Amino acid sequence: MRIVVIGAGQVGSTIVEALHDEHELTVVDLDPRRLARIARRYDVLTREGNGASRRTLAEAGVKEAHLAIACTSRDETNLVAAMFSKKLSPRTTSVMRASNVEYLELWREGQLDVDFIVSGELETAHVITRMIGVPAARQTDVFANGQVQIVEFEIPPNCAPGLVDLPLRQAAIPPDSKVASIIRGEETLLPRGDAVLHAGDRIVVIGSPRAAQQWSLLMGSAAGRVEDVVVYGAGRLGTAIASLLLEQGLGVRLIEPDPVRARAVAELLPGVRVYQATGLEADFLERERIGDVQAAVFAMGEDERNHFAAALAKVHGVGFTIATVHDASSIPVFEAAGVDATVDPRAVTAEEIVRFAHDPRTQQVAMFEGTRYEVLDIVTKPDSEYVGKRFRDMPIRGALIGAVVRDGEALFPHGEDVLQAGDRVIVFTESRRAPVVEQAL
Repeated sequence: MRIVVIGAGQVGSTIVEALHDEHELTVVDLDPRRLARIARRYDVLTREGNGASRRTLAEAGVKEAHLAIACTSRDETNLVAAMFSKKLSPRTTSVMRASNVEYLELWREGQLDVDFIVSGELETAHVITRMIGVPAARQTDVFANGQVQIVEFEIPPNCAPGLVDLPLRQAAIPPDSKVASIIRGEETLLPRGDAVLHAGDRIVVIGSPRAAQQWSLLMGSAAGRVEDVVVYGAGRLGTAIASLLLEQGLGVRLIEPDPVRARAVAELLPGVRVYQATGLEADFLERERIGDVQAAVFAMGEDERNHFAAALAKVHGVGFTIATVHDASSIPVFEAAGVDATVDPRAVTAEEIVRFAHDPRTQQVAMFEGTRYEVLDIVTKPDSEYVGKRFRDMPIRGALIGAVVRDGEALFPHGEDVLQAGDRVIVFTESRRAPVVEQAL
């Protein structure tokens, strides 16, 4: 597939990293240094210029492209680039990244001539609210309208007995779930029944939402069931997070230092208790009993403020902390400080965009461990070699099917179950093998 990527920042670079092996890419950006970095790392073409220029897009080959991805940090540039791409080549699928949810609303109303819009703030808010439901998770995603949940855990030394140092067929694994992968250092195992889990392993689990919560308890999550959450930062992302948590019936408090913004959000979300404060003073934390909440989310615009606020919240007793990061190099710093989970909004946006470069039968994609692994939601074709086989008889070939969606209902197959044509399968694989898996299914 020929793809033009407009924007060579963090989102664009992540998209290039995920797609360069299997596709012909041309990357457009105004900054020659960004283009040079990408050209040194990947075998892609680059074009220096304004992505919102018809001439630049034509020179970059949009007319011959199957897909145009506009993912700069400026919504207006992305909108113009995506719309120009459609004008230059109606057969080219155009996808744009948008920070402002209003663009998404206009697109849904049919008022923007763009094929798809991905809202980074909304996607990140969904990721964070899902993590709050599974406090021990390093990362989580949902498929099949929430019927299937994929979760990555790191097995702690204090996990529940009956899980580690036993063959999986004997381990106390929650029903309706399957260990899709064991990541042990640089080694990845697609486990069978004789595989053994050890403390320190990272595992990817596919199962029902109920099973995901049971796994979280097995991992020794200190937060337990989350009912009250405090969100730092009432920008677009913080407001989106608070709104989704409120819809889930959770108690939500929002901390915002800017008085104008705090007042506006209090009027927008009357069910949320809004504090006009920095949230960084010890007397405020003690007076408002912030330490009593089960979870805190740090969605401010600067990594330094999120880092300090998260560390301070842990000191005051908050059980589960999630911080957004805007520079990937901040992630190990947050982890070393004891922050329980980090979410990179740019990486979340890139992950959502990447799915448009997959086989049309692929309805959803989630990436784990950066871009190293993928979980695919793909419809099986009638002539697939896997159709009609029992799951126990299927060759592994670097992939594992963790769930099947049949007639709208999620099933978690056992060895004697048989795959049928038209089934949607949730399959885990290494990213480099994703095209092979899609072709086989």
